[in-house]
Amino acid sequence: MTPTSHTVPDWQPAADAAVERGRRFDRRIPSFLLRSPISRIGYAWGTAVGWVWGSLWSTGPVERRAGLWVFRDMPKWTFNRGGVCVGGCYLTGDTNPTDAVLRHEAVHKAQWLTYGFLMPVLYLFAGRNPLRNRFEIEAGLEDGNYVRSR
Repeated sequence: MTPTSHTVPDWQPAADAAVERGRRFDRRIPSFLLRSPISRIGYAWGTAVGWVWGSLWSTGPVERRAGLWVFRDMPKWTFNRGGVCVGGCYLTGDTNPTDAVLRHEAVHKAQWLTYGFLMPVLYLFAGRNPLRNRFEIEAGLEDGNYVRSR
């Protein structure tokens, strides 16, 4: 079960701390790796991987929405949670993702542009709990359907 604001009391302080830890860690990453030609190569690689995976498994239309290539109607085992952003691609089983979810995923696309090849590794170390994963928090827990709107 994915943690929500209803199952984890007072999640906001831990979320704020996770974002601050992430920002402190970012200051240790050499600047030539962030928002750079190197990170753009990593983003392009991620987008290519997303295109290949989405092309193999998507049974719905491929659309361009919110700056993302959206691959829909994929089997549940081909992605995590409600969907996954890989580079500039959003892979999901949803028939029609909401604008809020696409807004959330567009932030992940921007994170891929910033971190490039580092994104999958940094995301892995941020952990699976979205209420403590800085990338999910920065993308918006409400838009990502992790917590209810206030």
